[in-house]
Amino acid sequence: MRYFLIFFISFFITSMGWSRTLPICSDCTIQSITEGVSMASDFDTLLIKKGTYKEFNILIDKPLTLIGLNYPIVDGEDQGEIIRIVSDNVTIDGLFIINVGTSYTTDYAAIRVVKSEHFMIKNVVLEKLFFGIYLEKSNNGKVYHNKIIGDAVDEYNSGNGIQLWYCKNVEVEKNIVQHVRDGIYLEFSDNIVIKDNLSTDNLRYGLHFMFSNDDIYTNNTFENNGAGVAVMFSKRIKMIGNTFRKNWGTAAFGMLLKEINDAEISGNIFEENTIGINIEGSNRIRYENNSFLKNGWAVKVLGACYENTFTKNNFLYNSFDISYNSKLNDNVFDQNYWSEYTGYDLDKNGIGDIPYRPVKLFSYIVNKTPETIVLLRSLFMDIIDFSEKVSPVFTPDNLLDKNPLMMKTL
Repeated sequence: MRYFLIFFISFFITSMGWSRTLPICSDCTIQSITEGVSMASDFDTLLIKKGTYKEFNILIDKPLTLIGLNYPIVDGEDQGEIIRIVSDNVTIDGLFIINVGTSYTTDYAAIRVVKSEHFMIKNVVLEKLFFGIYLEKSNNGKVYHNKIIGDAVDEYNSGNGIQLWYCKNVEVEKNIVQHVRDGIYLEFSDNIVIKDNLSTDNLRYGLHFMFSNDDIYTNNTFENNGAGVAVMFSKRIKMIGNTFRKNWGTAAFGMLLKEINDAEISGNIFEENTIGINIEGSNRIRYENNSFLKNGWAVKVLGACYENTFTKNNFLYNSFDISYNSKLNDNVFDQNYWSEYTGYDLDKNGIGDIPYRPVKLFSYIVNKTPETIVLLRSLFMDIIDFSEKVSPVFTPDNLLDKNPLMMKTL
């Protein structure tokens, strides 16, 4: 017992009390990051001074903290991966990393974290990259306040800004990701928190995740991407307070839901997207307090969507509020605000006295024959929409909001 206590005290003093700070610069004893990692002991700090360090394949295989002063440049010269972390308890802070190598067989990244625990990547700027920050089978870490700016032109030779693969308990917070393939990509990653990020102008998706459960996405902005967010084959997802804006294109949407179950989507803004939410094979989802503003389609429901509820949402000035491709409906629409509702409220309780039927016959026609969209504002379409509303034949006769709100929700 005595020897164990001596060993524990010695380890504690060595790791905490005797950790060193090693300066790195062109005039220092240590002139490269690779050399600094080699000379450092566990829990040391490498203080990287301003300058340009032309290095790649930097392997961090021990607990270290790397701090850049005034954003020193690490230039990989397009040779391959730049920093690879394979140890627990590693922090990267304040580096400017450029020129990651491009490969058609290997996913080179500016920073790759492999099978690590308790890592922190923060205040890093990445430019001229293939993949940006790539987390692989790593848990209990944080990616915070980084700026990732790619120069992607084609999907086939570009990578993702932040990627998580088989990860758990990771926070991705306050990052800016632009001009890459997918801004943020997750696969087989559970209990992930993604908040306060800005993902814009990316080739494919602002956020893309599959087979990832129990994740939370809050207060992010996804704007002007090929498509906003794709959510596939996942369970118990919460998306709260996000903004999906100006994701336009022939196959674009603010959010795509495919095979999603038991989720919460609330307090989000869907503004000026081709489709606000495109839903397919998704069940038991609660849509509440969202605003759909000036979209082509606010919500487009394809097959096999059951037991979903839409309550207290605002549908404002969309070309089509709700689109269905089936006559069957097992979803509930209740107490939503519809800008096209023309009913009345004689008892002044804030709820319309007559139900609102949000599915237009014309949306059904456009689904069958897209070319008819040119007739969108014609009098003839208004007439057939009115006739379908009076006596539904092609649209679900039980799809209506029995308690439409007279004023939009906050």
